[in-house]
Formats: sequence, structure tokens, C-alpha cells
Amino acid sequence: MTAVRVKGVTTVLACLSACALAAPPGPGPQPALAASRPHLAPAARARGAARASLTVSVALTRLLRAGGISEASYARYAGAYAAARSSLSRLSGTRRTELGAVLANVQAIAAAGALTPSRMPALFLTLERNRQWWTTEPLIASGERVSFPGSKIVWQYYAGQGIEIQWLATFGEANGYYTSGHENANLRQLLGEVIPLATERAGGIAWEYLFRFDGGTPPWTSGLSQGTALQVLARAWSRFKEPLLLESAQKAVGIFEQAPPQGVRVPTPAGATYAEYSYAPGDRILNGFIQSLVGLYEYTSITKDPLGLQLFEAGDAEARAEVPHYDTGAWSLYDQYGESNLNYHELLTEFLQHLCERTRRGEPYAPPAGESPPGPGTPGGAPPTGASTTPTPTGSGGAAAPATAIASMRARLAQSAAAIPGDSIYCTTAQRFTTDLSTPPTVSLLTRTLRGATRAGLQIALSKLSTVNMTVRKGSRVVWTNTATVEGGRPRLLWVTPSAGGMFTVTLAARDLVGNFSTASGTVVVSHH
Repeated sequence: MTAVRVKGVTTVLACLSACALAAPPGPGPQPALAASRPHLAPAARARGAARASLTVSVALTRLLRAGGISEASYARYAGAYAAARSSLSRLSGTRRTELGAVLANVQAIAAAGALTPSRMPALFLTLERNRQWWTTEPLIASGERVSFPGSKIVWQYYAGQGIEIQWLATFGEANGYYTSGHENANLRQLLGEVIPLATERAGGIAWEYLFRFDGGTPPWTSGLSQGTALQVLARAWSRFKEPLLLESAQKAVGIFEQAPPQGVRVPTPAGATYAEYSYAPGDRILNGFIQSLVGLYEYTSITKDPLGLQLFEAGDAEARAEVPHYDTGAWSLYDQYGESNLNYHELLTEFLQHLCERTRRGEPYAPPAGESPPGPGTPGGAPPTGASTTPTPTGSGGAAAPATAIASMRARLAQSAAAIPGDSIYCTTAQRFTTDLSTPPTVSLLTRTLRGATRAGLQIALSKLSTVNMTVRKGSRVVWTNTATVEGGRPRLLWVTPSAGGMFTVTLAARDLVGNFSTASGTVVVSHH
């Protein structure tokens, strides 16, 4: 069986096919290194040693004896682990490094006591796929996506961590099947593959990332990918009316109720934000947060789940306060630390447009032609014959919501169709970010005097992330050039000034991430050393 490379992923959210996890702009994240903690107290060190002794084999045996897994499952998982270790001993170079990293993640999860029955299907599938890839398939470039015959799941190569399920791209693929209108068989197959790979987490289920990434250790989850999962599960349920799809969507809401590290909900004065990474609740990555709201909105509009409405409203309140602060006036911020790269600027713009369209029209979800819209009764549809017309929303935790809360939520759902008011912030910000894509950067020279014979920083004013070329001339002769990619603001560019001093002409040429171009010039007087 030969795996195939994925050149692109069809998706309703086009950039999801080009973007990996929403990692910070710049070089790709390196595998996180385990930190040593010699300062731990003796009791903590003893607990660590006890955990370290919990091997994969021991954990599997304990689960079998406790009835957590069947004999057949035990045989499969133990066999997969033994086969991977055997294959590792015969590999070298990159192949050994990658399979070894995946094995190490499995071993670390077992040592932490996190080798739970619901986590095993995805974890051991990952191990089996990596054994297959690194023993039989060609070496590939970091970030490249692949798939396997008979499966619709999208995998991505993370250098130093092997190939891993790319949940965001996988659910984006499912969204593409849904919106095409003629790929129902593919949509059913893909969702049929991914639902059994969900892990019990935060009182519900989540699709976990099982590798080290940007400082996070597995298993972790993401509000961005989970929001996209909510969206496509609800859409598929509106089309197929299969109970498992609705049940899975309702359980998937769980991480939006719970705080990190199990969930992604981070309370704020205005409401709540939903973290892109469950291991990094302090990061404020706007594109992931907005897409989680798109998913919650569509889930709520389709299912009429009061919990979904509550979660959306908390996030919506925070987003309305937060979004304007991510507009520099010339480009978007990725997080609270820096500007977006081009992929993430376009991704955020698209997500804001989606949220603008949904909240602006103030209408309930409208399924494609030929499909019946959700009706009264059980969330999102008509009740079965003989059933009560009053549903019992359970969210992800299984506990019924109080009757008064249900009534209140229903009243709000009934108001102005979707009961989620529109707001111009999403629309106007999306339009501004669209305009930014065709607006040249502005650049100007701020430094006017420098000392001679120094490694000077020549300061400029720059409107947005750009590559700036600086050329210094004395008369017609070029005496210095420097090129750097710098963020908007007042960055400095290196110039080793001549000891003789004099007057110099500085020309600045700035090209932004799209290719828009502008120039400026000025003079600098360098004092004699």
C-alpha cells in the first residue's frame, strides 16, 4: 500500500489548505526539548520516577486487566508498539529520527499516565502510519502533507516529530466536501474515520495533537481546529440527520466550557476568549479565536443548542472589544506580540468576513437548496414521533441545563431570527485588512546625525512588515547597503559609519509581503571620529 502526497486540500476556508497550525510567523517551530528540573522537591522527584517506570507495555497490560481495553485491542496496540521498536532498530538518519520521535511521544504519554482507552486509537494509528512511512516511503519536505490509500485523513510532516494528523486541514477537507454539494460519500467517509479518533477530554471529546509543537507537549488541542470540527459536524448533521453526528458535535463543545490545559476557555472582563493552544492560554492569536466563533455560531444556528449560544455570546463580546486592537492601521497583528505573515493576514481576513456575513444578516443558518432547515423540538430538528417537544440540552458534560436557563436561551434564539446581533466591527475590519493587501508600505528616514566609526542603528519609520533595502551613498558612490525584513514601527538598520564622516544620502526601498513597493530618501550627517 503506497501513500500519496497531498498537493492541496479542498476546503471552504481556502487558506486552511495552505496553512499549517497557526504557528507564530517566522521559521517553523522546532521540537520542544524536555526541561530538566533539578530544583524539584524529593516527593516530586519520586512521583516523576514512579511515572517514568510506567512503560507502554505496563500501561497496556494494566488496562487489559482492568477491562479498559479488549484482548483484540491489546493485541493490536502491543503489536504496533513492538513493530515500531523493531523497525526503529533497523533505521538510520532522518528515518530513525522521525520514527524515534513518534515512539518517544507515545512513551512520554504512557509515563504521564495519560495512555487512556479513548486516546489509543489516534495515538497508535499515528505510530502505525509513521512506521509505514519511514520504512517504505520517500523522504519529504517539512510541512508537506500526505494521505494514505483508502483514507481521507490529512497528515502533515513536522520535522523532528514525524507525520501527524493535521486536524485543521482534515476538517477543512470535510468542509470542502460539504460545500461542493456532490461529495456526500467522501464527507460520510471522512467523518466516519475521525469520530472514532476523538479523545475524551474536558467533559466531552476533542481531536488532539499528539506531538511536541512550539513549546507544547502532547496531548494538546486547539480552539481553532475544534471550532472547525463543530462547524462541519453540525453541517453534516443538518444534511444527513444521523444522530452520531449531532451527538459528536454536542460533545465537542466541551473544550469551550473548560479552562486550559484540558479546555480552551479563558475568562475575560468582557466574556471569554478561546485559546488556539490548550497549553498556551496566555497567547492571544486572533485568527484562531475568530474561527472558533465561526464554528460556534454555525453549530448554534443549526442545532439551536442554548449552550452553544452562551459560549458564542461570551466569545463574541470579547471579540468585539479585541478585534480593533489587532488593526495597526496598515496590517493585522497575529497576536499580542507581532504582525501577521501573509498567510495569517489573509486567513484572519477570511475568518472575519465569515463572521461578518453571519452576524450582519441576522438570519438563522440556511441549508443548501433541497435540505430542510432545523425545526423545533430536539436541537436542530423535528422530534421523533411520540417524543417531547422540549429538548434537554446537555452540552458536553451530560448534565441537563436548568429549565429556566433553557427558556431564557430559547427566548433569545427566537429574537430576530438567529438571535445573534450583527456588529460592524467584523465587517469593517475585514474590509480594512483587504485594503491593506493592495496598499504600499510607507517608509521614511528618522535618523539625521550619527557618530563616525560606529556600528550605528539607522532608525526608520515603517507602516507594516516589509523587506527594506537601505542604500547609503556619498555623492554618486555607494558606501553601504543593508537589507532586512522588519516589522512596522521604528526599527533600526545597521550601518557601520565611516570614521571620516561627512554628509550621506540614504535611499530606502520597502516591499511588503504582498509585493507592494515604496521608496523614500533623506540625508544623514556623520561626525568625524
